[in-house]
Amino acid sequence: MMFKVSLILTALLCALLAGFVFAFAVVVMPGIARLDDGDFIRAFQAIDGVIQGSQPLFGVVWLGSLLGALVTLGLGLGELSGARLALLGGAAALFLLAVHLPTFLVNVPLNNRLQALNVATMDDAAVTAARAGFEATWNRWNVVRTIVATAVTGSLMWLMLALP
Repeated sequence: MMFKVSLILTALLCALLAGFVFAFAVVVMPGIARLDDGDFIRAFQAIDGVIQGSQPLFGVVWLGSLLGALVTLGLGLGELSGARLALLGGAAALFLLAVHLPTFLVNVPLNNRLQALNVATMDDAAVTAARAGFEATWNRWNVVRTIVATAVTGSLMWLMLALP
């Protein structure tokens, strides 16, 4: 019973996280991409400021999905075998390696670099260079996170349906 509850909660948290990065991929970043360089940076700073400002629900979803994946995998070791265990193990590994790891190694450092800028004191060339050094890389890794988080969520949902 504990495994099933953990699986359901983890699937929910992964779905929320997938929806979050999906919204950035298809709405937020394309929307602010239409802004000039300075306004783009300021808009991203404002959005990221809410996230980094310890928005509690965001923290619960982000860290909860990470912990949930680990706990569910641990519990699954005693409950599952064969293809079901391989699916859970693969989903957890992908979630950690292709969603959370890039977040901490790529996206957050890029966010922090952008947060440190004061657009008002920069010349146009520096603002343009800052955006160019941020946007494409951030978006590419966010698409990776979106695809993987969605696939992991689907895998966890399929696993829920496959349980007796």
